[in-house]
This record gives sequence, C-alpha cells and structure tokens, in this order.
Amino acid sequence: MRISVVTATYNAAATLAESLGSVARQTHRDIEHWVIDGGSVDQTRQIVEDHRARLAGFVSEPDNGIYDALNKGIARATGDVVGFLHADDFYAGDDALATIAATFADPAVDAVYGDLTYVDRVDPTRVVRYWKAGELSREKLARGWMPPHPTFYVRRSVYQRLGGFDTRYRISADYDAVVRFLFVAGIRAAYIPRVLVSMRLGGVSNRSFRTMARKSREDLQIMRRHRLGHIHTLLHKNLSKVGQFWAR
Repeated sequence: MRISVVTATYNAAATLAESLGSVARQTHRDIEHWVIDGGSVDQTRQIVEDHRARLAGFVSEPDNGIYDALNKGIARATGDVVGFLHADDFYAGDDALATIAATFADPAVDAVYGDLTYVDRVDPTRVVRYWKAGELSREKLARGWMPPHPTFYVRRSVYQRLGGFDTRYRISADYDAVVRFLFVAGIRAAYIPRVLVSMRLGGVSNRSFRTMARKSREDLQIMRRHRLGHIHTLLHKNLSKVGQFWAR
C-alpha cells in the first residue's frame, strides 16, 4: 500500500528537518512524500535539498493559505491513502505509518485516525495536551467531536469523490472536510488507540485570541451548513478540549 504524505510549510526552517526526518525513518517503505511550500524566504529550500532523495517532489510558490497547499498535495498524490504531516509535526513512532497501512488492509475502511499529543515548541519531549480521540459515532459528531486531523488518513478515492479542502475557510477547512466525510457522506473510519503524531503548540488555530475567535465563527458556519448543530454544539466542541490538558 502506497501512502502519500503531504507536508505543508511556510518559513518553518526551524522544525522542517525534524518533520522530514520523521517521515524518512518510517518502517513502512512505500511512502510518497510531497513538500508544498508557500514561497518561504528562510532556509526551507536548502533543508528540502538535503532530504531531496527521499521526496517525491517539492513545490515552492505563493499560495492561498495552508488548505490551498494541502489541496495542491492531494492533486499530486498517487498513493492509495493520503495523510498530512506539517512542518511543526512529527510521528510519535517509527511504525506509525506501518500501523496505519495495516488498518487499511480492511477494504471496508475508508479512513483511519488515532490519538495526538501537543508538545512544547522548544522542548518537544514535554507533552502539554493529550488528545485521546476515542471511537467515532454520529452522536459524538453531533456534539462537536472530530478526530485529530494530523492523524486523519483517508483513501485518495474519497478525496476524488468528495473533494478536498474548502479554502473559503481559512482556519477550519479541516473540520469542514471531516464533517463532510464522516457525518454527511458517512464513510467508514477506524480508530487506532495510540498516539500517532505529535504537534508543536503555536499553530495558526491557537496563535491568538483573534484567530481562535475566527476559528469559532468558521466552526459555527460549518455546523449550520451541514445541519450538524448550532451554538450549543460549538460550545461543547470547545469545552471538550479542556480535559486534554490533564488526560494521559
């Protein structure tokens, strides 16, 4: 099974090498790795050149945000399955993709996801939040639940059938895609009860109060658009994150 991994990056030279190395160390060997860069002006290009032998391709050009970059990666992917590992993220184990591939051995499975840790930006060994996803259900989706998107791997045929990310949403297009796939289309997703990916704190969705407020507005628009819920669903979605600071 070929897994296409898309890494979106923009001026993230400080962490990009670790992310690329994390992919290169995976024990699953049939990996197609694309790096989609938004036209960085730091050392990104040199870092990519140092890892070029393990990459399927590198694109560096201005884009319309991270979801535009991810859509470019999806369009170029040829794997059976597509997933994302951003420049600030790394796999929690060298067998993460092997575990994902083994779960996709069931032809009825359309998507796979697992748990996620948020780690300190300077000291990535220090876990700050633990997102234990749990099993999927429509009832949980209706309460604002979603799987951790950095762990969400989907058959490429699903993207071909249902489309990629809606770039009208600058921060919550991943939530929109999850709702379209799991709630509206009802694709079958399998849960892997282990941490698959670690994410450094400081991403765009939690960078400031202003971005968090915009994310909430976009989440609410998505809920209404797909008849998933209203303000109470949004409140539950946000409050459910509080326990992640104590869970292990």
